Amino acid sequence: MVRTLLYMFGGLLLGLAIHLVVILLLPGLASNTVGVQLAAVGQVNKVVTLDPVAPGGPNPLRLDPELAYAVCRLDLSKGPGELTGTLPLSYWSVSVYDRAGTVLYSTTNRDGIGQTLDLGVFDAAQTRLLAEQKIDVDAGLLIVETRTDDIFVVVKLEPSQPATRDRYAAQLGRLACRPLKT
Repeated sequence: MVRTLLYMFGGLLLGLAIHLVVILLLPGLASNTVGVQLAAVGQVNKVVTLDPVAPGGPNPLRLDPELAYAVCRLDLSKGPGELTGTLPLSYWSVSVYDRAGTVLYSTTNRDGIGQTLDLGVFDAAQTRLLAEQKIDVDAGLLIVETRTDDIFVVVKLEPSQPATRDRYAAQLGRLACRPLKT
């Protein structure tokens, strides 16, 4: 009886250990992550508007066909980056992702931002320099700190009418994705 309980307890511990290893290691071994897919789409310091997704068509990034998308890839190894521009009054959101596809920051124009998007992205060392006032930024810059230097900023925009999609996509293409001028 005691031996059977020990075997059951050992099996339970072994099963727990295997599950923890799989849960913690498997995402790092994945070769087709969101970061890999976005890296194939975007160039560094350039806004890329994504083609519209046809309902029922191939959709590897699992995008909503009703929205227009733009991707900005920033490399923070040489300094902070920024994404700036003016967007229509329609609903929009902006999210900062790392290469693993983890959302580091997200906001919408419903948070009181209005039409102007002025987002600065800093790594921890750059944020420290900012706090020490060794980096000058414009007032009103929305500051996001990341743990990594290779990040993606995704802007989603909801056209108010299907007929305005092209105009809204053009507006996304006018966003500026660049190193922050310090």
